[in-house]
Amino acid sequence: MPHNTGKLGNSEPGTPKPMNEDDEFDPETAPPSKSRLKREAHALQQLGIDLLDLSESVWETLGLPETLIAALTEAKRLHSRGGRKRQLQFIGKLMRDVDPEPIEAYFTRQRLKARQLAQAHHQLEDWRDRLIDEGDPAAEDFLQQHPQADRQHLRQLIRQARKEQAQNKPPKSSRALFRYIRDI
Repeated sequence: MPHNTGKLGNSEPGTPKPMNEDDEFDPETAPPSKSRLKREAHALQQLGIDLLDLSESVWETLGLPETLIAALTEAKRLHSRGGRKRQLQFIGKLMRDVDPEPIEAYFTRQRLKARQLAQAHHQLEDWRDRLIDEGDPAAEDFLQQHPQADRQHLRQLIRQARKEQAQNKPPKSSRALFRYIRDI
């Protein structure tokens, strides 16, 4: 085999080619890895599975295609393990053609709403506990914040709850107090 040493670009087989500045690896222009594609497909399939927990009316408000709605309806109907697994994979395949943004935004809003409800519930529990523990000073603070509350009824519920707590009775009045402050 002739050996040309004078020409550029001809190098011995097996010797590394010198790297130019233009040959640097750019992850933004590189195609997505197989693992990344698989994770994205799995995430879309999981999003489709999450849709199964919603009612059919919500599916329509999200603007899902009829084929996806039919596949979700069929998946709800199936009970055999293998058939359901194949149907879920089919849903994942159909999800590739759907814009996931509105669906993810819907689930985000639902999680936020649930978190807000839980926070409001905890605040009510804190008020109830404070009213039972502190008595009249806490009742005055509550009445300042909620002037529409019935002072006499509130104090009566507090007294009954404190009495039940002192006698180790079931917290019937404590629950009634909670419902009263929740309704206000």
